Amino acid sequence: MGTTLTVLFPAVMLITVATGAIYAQWPGYPTPGPRTKDGKIDLAAPPPRTADGKPDFSGLWEPARGPGGRGGASMNGTLPLPFAIPSSPDDPPVAQFFNIGAGFKEGLPFTPWAAQLRARRKGDGNKDNPDALCEPLGLTQLHMHPQPRKIVQTPREIVILYEANGNVRQILTDGRKPPNNDPTPWWYGYSVGHWDGDTLVVETTGFRDDVWLDVEGSPLTSSGKMTERWRRVKFGLMQIDITVEDPKAYTRPFTVRVNHQLMPDSALMEFVCEERDAIHYVGNGGKK
Repeated sequence: MGTTLTVLFPAVMLITVATGAIYAQWPGYPTPGPRTKDGKIDLAAPPPRTADGKPDFSGLWEPARGPGGRGGASMNGTLPLPFAIPSSPDDPPVAQFFNIGAGFKEGLPFTPWAAQLRARRKGDGNKDNPDALCEPLGLTQLHMHPQPRKIVQTPREIVILYEANGNVRQILTDGRKPPNNDPTPWWYGYSVGHWDGDTLVVETTGFRDDVWLDVEGSPLTSSGKMTERWRRVKFGLMQIDITVEDPKAYTRPFTVRVNHQLMPDSALMEFVCEERDAIHYVGNGGKK
């Protein structure tokens, strides 16, 4: 490793520790669902449905690794997925944790202002990334974060509990529209969802002006809008296509995909982010 350490290095260390401790919280308890002959959850089985017939996204999830998901071993040690992730040449690029636009040959369509801002953030070793400062992460960073997330689904809302920094998000599915009363900007914005067949469409607006879409600082501003299309393709596979629109930061909308795999027979652990002085983790071996 060179002389420059990204600010996320301590977070990676914490994730490594958490991985070893994740099974030391609750004793093992079986996840409800179809099982294979060897007693494991049948991740390739059809997705479950709620009482009103909608796909049920409830469960403990992590970004998919291995074929179609990229990256190394997953948090629960499964590699690769026990089934192929459906894909076609027309699919959106798979989002990457450090660089959400890594799958685009020409990169993201930054405006000159956004390109300059991202270059400065990256040049500073990502020291102001919310993950390093124990602040709420941008939604796409949460989607891609290696620590697990638990989804609780009801007919009127979906609540997501993120192990990363103890973040919590709510998606309201009770029929309301996005707010149009100049709402107070929020870290996660205001998310409302509706069903398009078996796809949950989530629209989010009302962001703060300083959102990071990825570790290296691709920006999202208060003029931004995010549209997500959620699908539970199999019992063990969830796909979310994310379209980002922000005329201040991007010259046109772009879409990326995040694949999530189910973490059966496991549980969310408590994770409390400890505030740190980020300058100690950046450059010259941590020297100021």
